[in-house]
Amino acid sequence: MCNIMRKSQGVSNMLPKSDERPNVLEHVSENVRRLRRAAGLSQEALATAAGVSRRMLVGIEGGDVNVSLATLDRIAAALGVLFPDLVQQPDRPDRSRINAVAWVGAKPGSQATLLASSATRHEVELWSWSLAPGERYKAEPDAEGWREMIYVIEGNLTVFHSGETHQVTAGDFLVFGSDQPYIYANEGEQLVRFVRNVLT
Repeated sequence: MCNIMRKSQGVSNMLPKSDERPNVLEHVSENVRRLRRAAGLSQEALATAAGVSRRMLVGIEGGDVNVSLATLDRIAAALGVLFPDLVQQPDRPDRSRINAVAWVGAKPGSQATLLASSATRHEVELWSWSLAPGERYKAEPDAEGWREMIYVIEGNLTVFHSGETHQVTAGDFLVFGSDQPYIYANEGEQLVRFVRNVLT
């Protein structure tokens, strides 16, 4: 389902180092390195299993590379762990309060925060999102069977999915399969805030 503030190319973004926001890349770096070693994998072996280049993995472990949420999902799967295991603080293994900013848009005020994750039959992630006017987030397809549940708190969210356009206003919701590309967009003139559940 992050790059260091690469400007609006429709790619999901991970936060850069900042004194004002949680340094999620630092957590990803430490977690990937720790989990890879615990699994007894070389960087080459993990890169191959996750379908990424060794150079990309070296950069991720060094905390100085652009990496999409989908890439982190593939790395987590190759390690036999879940996405929250890569972004949460290493000294806080409890997934009930992760509170990690995992995506930042090109426009101020646009970001996504993974609030929590809870085991069900598989896994559920709880996110808090905001999109500034003119911002959009393009998502790569998730695995088959994954679902998104969106509840809009403020503003008007436009969702492009399966060739259809959905307008989700404050107080309304949308549920859809996320196993194909989709887009969240703010085409209005005020901030959009929404809660997102990811069911895997």
